[in-house]
Amino acid sequence: MAGVRPPEGYLGATARITSGPAPELVEAGYALEIADAPLLHRGLTLADLAHLVELVDCGALTRDEAAPVGAALLTLLDSPAAGFPYDPVYGDAYNSRERELERELGPAAGRLHLGRTRREAGRIAFRLALRDRLLGLHADVAAFARAVADQATAQAGTLWADTTYLQPAQPSTFGHYLGGFAEQAVRHLDRIEAAYGLADVSPGGAGGVGGTRLPLDRGRLARGLGFGATGAHTRDAMWSADGNADAVLAAAQAAATLSQLASDLEIFASPAFGYVTLDASLCRASVLMPQKRNPYALPVLRGGAGVLAGRLAGLLATGLTPSARTDNWLYAYGEVAGALDLAGRLVRLGSAVVTGLTVHADVLAEQAVSHFTGAADLAEELTQRFRLDYRTAYRVVGRAVAATVGRGGRELTVPAVRAAAAEITGAEIPVTADLLRAVTDPAAVVPARDAPGGASPARVAEHARRVRRRVAAARRWNAARRAAAAAAEAALVAAARDLSGTGPGAG
Repeated sequence: MAGVRPPEGYLGATARITSGPAPELVEAGYALEIADAPLLHRGLTLADLAHLVELVDCGALTRDEAAPVGAALLTLLDSPAAGFPYDPVYGDAYNSRERELERELGPAAGRLHLGRTRREAGRIAFRLALRDRLLGLHADVAAFARAVADQATAQAGTLWADTTYLQPAQPSTFGHYLGGFAEQAVRHLDRIEAAYGLADVSPGGAGGVGGTRLPLDRGRLARGLGFGATGAHTRDAMWSADGNADAVLAAAQAAATLSQLASDLEIFASPAFGYVTLDASLCRASVLMPQKRNPYALPVLRGGAGVLAGRLAGLLATGLTPSARTDNWLYAYGEVAGALDLAGRLVRLGSAVVTGLTVHADVLAEQAVSHFTGAADLAEELTQRFRLDYRTAYRVVGRAVAATVGRGGRELTVPAVRAAAAEITGAEIPVTADLLRAVTDPAAVVPARDAPGGASPARVAEHARRVRRRVAAARRWNAARRAAAAAAEAALVAAARDLSGTGPGAG
């Protein structure tokens, strides 16, 4: 097949490749790689600078040999990716960059190849970009956890009938319901921090796969780039992609929590329930029906979670390949970064939903005393007061509920419970109005749910404080990583300026 004519100086040509790439390959493969250039642009230059500095430090290059290369890289460092002549005909971003460096420096540009493949530079650049995006998502999830904790505190005393399967279950507080999503968010912080730890490992000095014979100090190279660790195995550091899946998994899990909350809130905000109202800025009007107020933010959250689940599945599928292949990396850079960016947008929207939520406490309180939500508490009280086994007590209360509903009633009465007890046990059980009121009045029952993590207002507030402490710790962790990365980059640039003779006092 006739290919695109190789441009002058085409670097991909070898003795066995005598033509340029086929246009179909450029369109389907190379164009995909070059689309990642903006993501990798600055990181590639940092990787080049770190490698160049290390080549001098280990004695593989002289300062005079490295200086012009360093000066060219420093000029490139702060240039915008949009202004660089990336061209898919050359393959990936690294090849386009090398072509431009060769145009400027001539053969001296080839010094950057010493002891390193282009894949190594790409992996370093990607991990730098991945760390940054993980920190961004981490900050967004921390803000979401804080927003939910604040709303849970505000609703710590708001009585409602908690539900399972959308069926009224037991009296609780709406703050306790919300606190469950804050607790999920805390776990997402743990997952993102773990994913960051996997990304914070340097593949620098890996050579082709087995390392290099050059006396590169891999630990020093890692520290120069601000990585927290050095890959323990050079082949693994270059080719394993499981850490990418961990990053997208953390993003998908965060979005799954949002989807679950959004699914609930769409029901709760409907006129049939009327539990909550979303802020108007998060809703959209119907074009046809003037009375409709569609909670548009909620399907955005659910749909985004579905997209992230699909991206995770796709990333795992591309990993089903023999080792040391391009399959699981060709699509990874853009897909992983895009997944984290999408997750960040969704989490920020979720924070806006929670912060702008209006909770209708009167409607919730009315539901808390409806639908026999005190039935389980009554059965428990019968076991404690009259020493019935729980299954028998359960049947007594169930029979009383069924008889009340059959008569069109909506609340249990003393005669109904006594009659059911006599029918089930064959004995009189002296249930009183005071006993019945004590276990069917949510205002009396809910404060007694005082186990750690329980629904009592005090425990809800306690849990919210715990979440806030975790958020504060997460913010300190995040700030420390950003500061360390910035300090490492500043030190690397200073070393490169000194090497190239462009630092303070040069000339």
